[in-house]
Amino acid sequence: MKATGARRLCTNGFWVYLGMGSSLGDREASLLQALTRLDGRNELSLMHVSPIYESPHMGLEPGDETKFPSHLNLVAMFETTLSPEELLETVHEVEAEGKRDRTLKWGPRTIDIDILDYEGVERRTERLALPHPCLALRLFVVLPLLDLDPNYRMRNGEKLAILLDKPPLNSQKACKLSNDSELIANSKL
Repeated sequence: MKATGARRLCTNGFWVYLGMGSSLGDREASLLQALTRLDGRNELSLMHVSPIYESPHMGLEPGDETKFPSHLNLVAMFETTLSPEELLETVHEVEAEGKRDRTLKWGPRTIDIDILDYEGVERRTERLALPHPCLALRLFVVLPLLDLDPNYRMRNGEKLAILLDKPPLNSQKACKLSNDSELIANSKL
């Protein structure tokens, strides 16, 4: 198991936080397989993995949280030599390898991987937004990110943790499944 902990300076590349979720099939296996596929690439090295959280489905329509299965979510920190755009392509490849179906926007999925933060880079293009525009709006992202970096600060300098008691986070639900990532501890990563 690779240690969990706070952000650190990367010596061979750039640090990146990836948010990962799964709501179909064997959700834990889907997360592990995606982590393994990412870590198996020469340009990516898994540094830290948060505990896993379970949260209701967050959909587009009222009632989606009961209509669709719940998600397992985690945040992983990687070191990469890929550019943000190259990383996005790699993430999409790994999602496709995990049989990600994109026909229903915000629908259930075998695997979903979002680039949350790429070494503090700010970028807005047609295909990529950094940091992720919903990073501070989803409890299932904020809690595992804070497990990795309790002092994480948003671009305005504000600590992410202070948002936990404010809308919309204070009305969302997410449950930590373990104090450490048993998924990773029991894997061959």
